[in-house]
Amino acid sequence: MSDFLKRTPEPELMDELLQAEAYAAADFSEPHQHCVNTCAQRLGELTGKVLDLGCGPGDVLSRYAKANLTAQFVGVDGASVMLALAKAVMEELGLSQRVALEQHYLPSSALSGRYFDAVVSNSLLHHLNDPQVLWKTIETSGRSGARVFVMDLMRPATKAQLEALVHKYASDAPPVLFRDFRASLHAAYRLDEVKAQLAIAGLDLKVEAVSDRHLIAWGTLP
Repeated sequence: MSDFLKRTPEPELMDELLQAEAYAAADFSEPHQHCVNTCAQRLGELTGKVLDLGCGPGDVLSRYAKANLTAQFVGVDGASVMLALAKAVMEELGLSQRVALEQHYLPSSALSGRYFDAVVSNSLLHHLNDPQVLWKTIETSGRSGARVFVMDLMRPATKAQLEALVHKYASDAPPVLFRDFRASLHAAYRLDEVKAQLAIAGLDLKVEAVSDRHLIAWGTLP
């Protein structure tokens, strides 16, 4: 159809201080807790070593750590400003003993040979112009049988639908977040695109929509 919304890429890193601080200060408790709860519903409790790809300012990572008390976490992000905010969050919540933070720009050789019992990611996929960077990192970082849970935004079918979502969820947001949410919806992948990505990667993960703006890919590695 003529008004079908094509994907428009956005910057891969959120490395502006104002942008990072606005993101960290915003109340994303509903979608972030939804991410952690949905992971638990699909995969159960996470144990062992867990890798969080694109941990950002650490709110989702801290929620994972509080919900999975026996697991050790490694949060990875490419932006130093995001990791500084995440470090403060872990210290404030007393999670620093179970949560390590590392700065890596994917794909990263620093993750090679380190095998995790679970790999999670929230809102990283839509930042990547090459989605295989995420899927290949998951494949090479997870041990055999590792559990995988990825949540991300889902691109609407039309510009009208996109604008409706922006005004529904970001009408009262600071200008930088309003702008970023619109750009992120433009940059997000659709269900069929994610399924095609996984087929190319050779990963047998389930893909489903879990809200009007979010999708998940989940399962276990062979």
